[in-house]
Amino acid sequence: MNKKNLIFILNPISGTVSKAGIPGLIEERLDKEKFDYRIAETKYAGHATELAREAAREGTDIVVAVGGDGTVNEVGRALASTETAMGILPCGSGNGLARHLNLPMNLKKCIDILNACEVHTLDYGVINGHPFFCTCGMGFDAFISMKFAEAGKRGPITYMQKILEEGLTYKPETYEIEDEEGTHSYKAFLVSAANASQYGNNAYIAPQASMSDGLLDIIVMEPFDLIDAPQVAIELFNKTLDKNLKIKTFRASHIHIRRKKEGYIHYDGDPVMTGADVDISIVPKGINIVVNPTGNKDYRQPNIVQTAFSELFYNIDLMRQDISRQSRKVQALNRNLLRKLNI
Repeated sequence: MNKKNLIFILNPISGTVSKAGIPGLIEERLDKEKFDYRIAETKYAGHATELAREAAREGTDIVVAVGGDGTVNEVGRALASTETAMGILPCGSGNGLARHLNLPMNLKKCIDILNACEVHTLDYGVINGHPFFCTCGMGFDAFISMKFAEAGKRGPITYMQKILEEGLTYKPETYEIEDEEGTHSYKAFLVSAANASQYGNNAYIAPQASMSDGLLDIIVMEPFDLIDAPQVAIELFNKTLDKNLKIKTFRASHIHIRRKKEGYIHYDGDPVMTGADVDISIVPKGINIVVNPTGNKDYRQPNIVQTAFSELFYNIDLMRQDISRQSRKVQALNRNLLRKLNI
């Protein structure tokens, strides 16, 4: 049997997990009868793309992104439209693509999945020339991605802090969205295009999204009142956001969005400033990815974000009768939650 060539591209600073033990884990767990492998560490932003592109040129069978969604995006953009497959060892703060693919957060189990070496050809998206594999968008989620990047500190706690700090004052924008059916104008809190189902941390922005249907799930979140915010957040985590009346969803292979002015967009959580016009499209069957051969198993576990949200929603539910007249109480709850997250 001919061995496959495999390279692990390891981002030593991504996410919140130490990478020190990973080389030893790979040496112990990877099937050496199937693979010849080497490990390369990234030195700077964009280095993973350079390493993965070189590996694809050399005919490497699999390039494994060891890191978070940013590392996955850097590796994936280099492997798109090549024969080389991408594997994932999720070590980031969100791990959106890994979770969508039902990859376990346990690295030993993920290496076992690499050993099984089941590869599927899946879709990816492009926003203003930037490839993405999970989600892209503009509005509040892009704004929060920018704040998250500025914070320097990673992890779901920081992400939730930014949402709670900024969510009550963010102003919706007007978007003209053109697709195959025509042009429609929306006043929206955010507009997202999803190739996969979630942002990460089991926050499902597009519960029905598929990476093999040749379509993007477009999500338009209309402005909502303070009283609606807890329900929106609950639905984000229990996979029912698409049922909310404040959420408009449709599928398209290509959309063009016009805003009143330039602003931030994000691709897989990476923020970038761009012009008023935003073009988003799908590339069907554009990238080979190592998948979980037993993907029907649910590896997801409650995380700190969901646990904290559950407590917040319980408290808010007790005061739903008069919450519209008591926004100060909601802000106090948010401050209380932020204190708990800082423990």
